[in-house]
Amino acid sequence: MSGAVEARLAELGLTLPPVVPPVAAYQPAVRSGVYVFTAGQLPMVDGKLTLTGKVGAEVTGDEAKELSRICALNALAAVKSVAGDLDRIARVVKVVGFVASAADFTGQPGVINGASELLGEVLGDKGVHARSAVGVAVLPLDSPVEVEIQVELVPEA
Repeated sequence: MSGAVEARLAELGLTLPPVVPPVAAYQPAVRSGVYVFTAGQLPMVDGKLTLTGKVGAEVTGDEAKELSRICALNALAAVKSVAGDLDRIARVVKVVGFVASAADFTGQPGVINGASELLGEVLGDKGVHARSAVGVAVLPLDSPVEVEIQVELVPEA
């Protein structure tokens, strides 16, 4: 346990997972000045996707919302890997969520609410952010959702 943010995760019954290894040529997160940008995070648990397919077809909106929570948790792990401590987060600036959608599925914002709500539960007011929720034809590994975040860090003393 590192600090207040990880203690809050524990209160919520959550554990920060290991950083998900890249599935292609990129880094899970990079730092530029006081900002950390994560790569798109898939809902990997123990190295595997628990569900695959299109939301609105093989995957329900509620299932996808839960998967977006996992993506946000994986994104926090990626942030910690470059920031060193989640207590350094000054605020979440932006969340971008992608939803592999059946042709008639229009509930992308509700799906990505899973990620947004998790960030709010864990970080409080620091978790309030701007956001995009986008429907796409397909995602890597046939994942139903993918989430990336941008955070601002408290400057180092």
